[in-house]
Amino acid sequence: MPTEAAPTVADLETIGSPALWTITIAALILLLTVDFILTRRPHEIRMGEAVGWSVFYLALPLIFALYVWGAFGTGVAMEFFTGYVVEKSLSVDNLFVFMLLLSAFAVPDALAQRVLLFGIIGALVLRAIFIALGAAVLQSGTWAFLLFGAILIVTAGKIVKDALGGHAREVDISSMRTVRLLRRLMPITDDYRGTRLVVRESGRRALTPLALAVVAVFATDIVFAVDSVPAVYGVTQDPFLVFATNAFALLGLRALYFVLMGVLTRLRHLNHGLGVILAFIGIKLILHWAHGVWTWVPEIPTPISLGVIVAVLLTVTITSVRANRRAPVPAGR
Repeated sequence: MPTEAAPTVADLETIGSPALWTITIAALILLLTVDFILTRRPHEIRMGEAVGWSVFYLALPLIFALYVWGAFGTGVAMEFFTGYVVEKSLSVDNLFVFMLLLSAFAVPDALAQRVLLFGIIGALVLRAIFIALGAAVLQSGTWAFLLFGAILIVTAGKIVKDALGGHAREVDISSMRTVRLLRRLMPITDDYRGTRLVVRESGRRALTPLALAVVAVFATDIVFAVDSVPAVYGVTQDPFLVFATNAFALLGLRALYFVLMGVLTRLRHLNHGLGVILAFIGIKLILHWAHGVWTWVPEIPTPISLGVIVAVLLTVTITSVRANRRAPVPAGR
């Protein structure tokens, strides 16, 4: 016999007090401003600089997790850390697509960090919107867990199918409607003009190739937001933690890109692993919904979720290393 439905987000507690939201957003704006200042003068990123910033941005979520653990307990801290691991693993695949876009648009190395910064800002804005929409959907009833679970399972199936078929991580600029529309609406300069997106040429405004690259990155941000936000809602239903995990995962992408640039091409099984992770979280969400209807249906605890996610990531890393030893990485990857 059906039991009373599980509580919605409106009934759940959140650690996101007005003060905590204000401090978090202010710190985020400050870090983005520093990044924006650092990229004003185009320059090639050296490995030492990239590693230093990557360590800094990896330390921030660890410090925040310790704060959450001390202030709100082990359970909340575990939810945050698990959500962060999910988002960070998805962001690595996001980086690979960024790499393909930068290559397709022939973005000079000195301007790559500028494009990445715009991409990160776009991703943060889009995910904030999707997080708010997700919270609103969850407030309407527990059926939202079923919807999010279905979205993740379908997405996982597509990712694995593309990976097995050798079509994963492909970028076709000519098929991007936003890029085609811009080319029809405004003239495009033949070369890059530093960090400028728009210039005046022959008496009229024209876009630079940098603007097209930024728009293409924004377009891919939408796709990744559709996947990542339901995924982290499968770990925690606290909108603040969902936002915090996304923010921490995205902030260090610019520096991490230059650290992992050579490694990314060798993680040939990453998409297989991401497909498994998304499918697992989708099943977790469906079980959560079902548990609210039939109490005998088991739920998957957060510690088990973290263990499965870490195990999958380690497995695909090991299998990728072994596959690379047996055969060279295919050209173009």
